Amino acid sequence: MPREIRYQGAIIKDDQILLILNHILKTGETYWLLPGGGILDGETEEACIIREMKEETNLDVRVERLILDEPTLEGDPYPWAKTYLCHPEGGVEGPGYEPEPEVAGEYTISQVKWFDLRDATIWELKLLNDPITYPTLQKIRKVLGYDT
Repeated sequence: MPREIRYQGAIIKDDQILLILNHILKTGETYWLLPGGGILDGETEEACIIREMKEETNLDVRVERLILDEPTLEGDPYPWAKTYLCHPEGGVEGPGYEPEPEVAGEYTISQVKWFDLRDATIWELKLLNDPITYPTLQKIRKVLGYDT
């Protein structure tokens, strides 16, 4: 069943947001991304976010609220994305895993890293030049009052 919506979490702690670094196995390419994925049959959106954050970051989170609900760029596997504001409540952040075998064979999560929302100019160049994640982070910064 094709998934129509990507449910992703903006995990915030001490004015920082946690991103995962995906590593494409075939090419070696890497890119920063909000943790997230598709909803399972019978799963609520909140339960999906909690599960995805645990799988991909090893963190238990509390979901606060929906902060972005928008179409993705053309060509994205998911035509729509919902981003939820989350706060860590347990666990130690670290690279998680992708439980779906068809996807796990394509990429791995090689790193997690906190990025300071107060100053995007100090983010690494790879993130600043990312055509997907960077614009999403700027929207998150604006919604949360970091980009005034």
